[in-house]
Amino acid sequence: MNLLDRYIARQYLINTAVLLVVLFCFVVAIDLSINFGKFVGAARDLAKNGEHAGSTLRVALVTVFAVFDFWWPKLLQLFNYMIGLVLVGGMGFTCSQMVRTRELTAVLSSGQSLYRVARPIIIVALGFTVLQALNQELVIPRIAPLLVREHDDIGKRQLGMTNVRLGADGAGRLWYAREFDADKGTLRDLHIIERDREGLALLAITAPEARWVVPNARAAGSEARTGAWELVNGEARSRRDQSTPPIAVTRVETDLDVDAMRVRRFENYRQSLSWAQIGQMLASPTLQHALTTPAGTPGTTSSTAPAAGQALRRVEELQRIRWGRVAAMLSNILALAVCLPFFLRREPTNMMMQSVKGVPVALTAIMGGVLGSTVAIPGVPPQLSVFVACLILLPIVIMYATSVKT
Repeated sequence: MNLLDRYIARQYLINTAVLLVVLFCFVVAIDLSINFGKFVGAARDLAKNGEHAGSTLRVALVTVFAVFDFWWPKLLQLFNYMIGLVLVGGMGFTCSQMVRTRELTAVLSSGQSLYRVARPIIIVALGFTVLQALNQELVIPRIAPLLVREHDDIGKRQLGMTNVRLGADGAGRLWYAREFDADKGTLRDLHIIERDREGLALLAITAPEARWVVPNARAAGSEARTGAWELVNGEARSRRDQSTPPIAVTRVETDLDVDAMRVRRFENYRQSLSWAQIGQMLASPTLQHALTTPAGTPGTTSSTAPAAGQALRRVEELQRIRWGRVAAMLSNILALAVCLPFFLRREPTNMMMQSVKGVPVALTAIMGGVLGSTVAIPGVPPQLSVFVACLILLPIVIMYATSVKT
């Protein structure tokens, strides 16, 4: 990078960082003003121990700690959600400053093109996009339990105990558990209903406790590629013939692992899964078996037709989440590129009017990318449907980019 590149990149980086800090402070301040009582109440509970448990100073300090503890993981997630808009805003401020101080005129006078000004901005935006990807894949999955906390959970570091609502796995079996320890990966009072092709109950598997275990592939052989729930005192009873004695069951293989349980219990948890975690869920042999086993196959006892439909919907949802992130990142870059021509002006002009023109375009491009990555298109694989918005944006970017007067 030469002097011009470094100058523009530095200005753009500073403006973007300032916008991020202002946005974070604004969000935290609004939440603190609305839920101030909950933060203070949690601080009082945390400050009960010690000599100065009831002192105002101690409660105030613990309140500050509670706000920081509650919001720092959420701000990392908010960074991923808002970086597209912030990149466009930082570009607008940077270009407006250069227009106001006649720096773009000086660049043109030196024989440089305005496209030359756009290069460091795009490079810095790509750097923020790489940071967004690293944050999503390396940081967010590690702090996922902290992201699903509500204000009633301030100060807690674990997901805690909850129930598992009645739902089917990839093989069509119905699962229910009275308690699910999302931190240790254990189930209590587990009930599993095995069904036939018509959806009628065949077997009822019960166990007072179950633990998710991933076998050691080196020790167990190459076939041991998936985990399973190991049942404590598990037994299976026939729902067709009540006189049949129960059968001991020690292991149930399923695609419904600990992460899948967390996704079902905590709606926002699915957005915290990394690319590798989603890939492991997609590669589950139970899920793949439900997709590939045709209805009526001899020896099958599960409801293969409903199971195949449920497995297909689960695969499409996971693929949409995984590839939708890539599409959203690409939409952010395209939105920045489509807004650049509004601010790259060779003559001084009213930049407020340029902002009024560019903001709707930026919002439409970014929101189109977000919606396009979440909405299913019938007949189109999710790996392709999430990029429809990007394909629509691409010719628009080319049209606007070639319209720059330089």
